[in-house]
Amino acid sequence: MNSVFLVVVVAMILIVVLLRFKVLIGPAILSGGMLIWIFESRSFEKLWVAFTETLTMQRTWDLLLCLYFVMCLEVELRKSGSLHGMVVTLRNIFSSNKVTLAFMPAFLGLLPSLGGARFSAPIVQEASEGIAVDDEEKSAINLWFRHIFEFSNPLMPGVILACGIANVTIGDLIDQVGWVTILCFILGWIFLIIPLKITDPEKATNTQHDRTIDWKSLVLAFGPIVTSFLLIVAFNVQAALAMGLVVVAFIPLYFWFKRPISVKSVFTESLDKKLFFNVVCILYFIQLLTVIGTLDEIVNVFNNSALPQAVIVACLSFIFGVMTGMGQGYIAIVMPIVALMAPGNIVLVGIAMVYGMAGQMVTPTHLCILVTVEYFKSRLWKTIGKCGVLSLLMILIFSAWTYWRYYL
Repeated sequence: MNSVFLVVVVAMILIVVLLRFKVLIGPAILSGGMLIWIFESRSFEKLWVAFTETLTMQRTWDLLLCLYFVMCLEVELRKSGSLHGMVVTLRNIFSSNKVTLAFMPAFLGLLPSLGGARFSAPIVQEASEGIAVDDEEKSAINLWFRHIFEFSNPLMPGVILACGIANVTIGDLIDQVGWVTILCFILGWIFLIIPLKITDPEKATNTQHDRTIDWKSLVLAFGPIVTSFLLIVAFNVQAALAMGLVVVAFIPLYFWFKRPISVKSVFTESLDKKLFFNVVCILYFIQLLTVIGTLDEIVNVFNNSALPQAVIVACLSFIFGVMTGMGQGYIAIVMPIVALMAPGNIVLVGIAMVYGMAGQMVTPTHLCILVTVEYFKSRLWKTIGKCGVLSLLMILIFSAWTYWRYYL
C-alpha cells in the first residue's frame, strides 16, 4: 500500500475512535487531518496558510451564513405553525405520512442549499408522528431522499460544475445517470419506508378521508422554498444572500396571514455555536489536505497505475467523496482528471458523479450528515451504516449496468 493511503487509513481510524469516545465531530475530523499533516508535511507555514485560507475563503462564509439562514427559516416555519399545517395537508392529500417522509426531503433536495438537510429534518420529524421510527431511521430517511437528485438536478452547482469541466452537456449527463435518481428513490422506499409500522393511525394516516387543504400553510411553507429557488437559479443570487432575504421578507407575511412569530427568537434560536464550530473544523480539514498536497498525491498514485480508466475514476471519486464530503469538492478534483483522460466521455463523467455521491453518503465530513445527526440526536455510525447499505446497492446496480452496457 502506498504510504499516503496508509496515513489516510490511520487518520480515518483515529477519527472513528475519537467519535466513539464522544469527541465532537469537527475536532475529531480535524485531529485526523493533523495526523496526516504530521506524517505528510510538518510545515507550520502550511498549517497556518490552510487556517487563514479557511477563514478568508468566500465558500466558508457562504456556507455558514446559508446554514444559519436555513435554521432561521426552520424556526419561522415551526413557530408560525406552517410546518405542521403543511404536513397535515400532505397527509390529507396522500392519505399517509409515510409518503410525506420520502417526498418532502426529496422535494427540498431540488433546492441547491448548503446544509439544506437541516431544513428538511424538522419536516421528517413532524411527518414521523404515529409511525414507529427511531432517530437513526429518521436521520437516514432525511439524508438519503434529500440527495437522490445529486447527479440529475440541472440546478445543482455540482452538476453545472462537472459538465463545465468535463465539457459535456447537462442534458447528456441526465440521460446517462438520471435513471439512478429513480433507482435511489426505489431503494430508499423499499428499505427505509416500507418496513415502517404505523402505530397511531389517527396521527399517521387520513382516517377521516379529510381532503382539506390548508392553503395558508402551503403558501407560507413552500413560498420561501420557491422564492429561494428562483433567486438562486433565475437571478443568480448567492445562496446565503438569497436565504437571508427570504427569511427577512417572509416575517411580515407571517403577521399578514395572522401567524405571528417572535422575530428575536428567529435569529437567536438559530445560533448553534457548536454546529458552526464543527463546520469550520471540517472545512479546515479539507483545506489542510489541499495545501499539504495529500489530495494531489492520491491522484498521482492512481494516474501512475495500470488500472482501467473506469476503475481509477470510480476509486478517486469515492475516496474524495469520503474525504471532502462535498459534491463540489470531489467534482473539482476528479473532473479535471476525467477531462484529461478522455475528453467528453460521458460514461466516465457518470461514473464519477455516482461514485462520488456514494462516498459523500458514508462520511462524517458530509455537512448534511453532521446537521442531521445533530438535529435528531442520532448515533452517527448507525446512521451512516444505513446510508452505506443503500449506497452499496446503488453502486453495485449502477456498475453492473454500466459494465454490461459499455464494457462487454
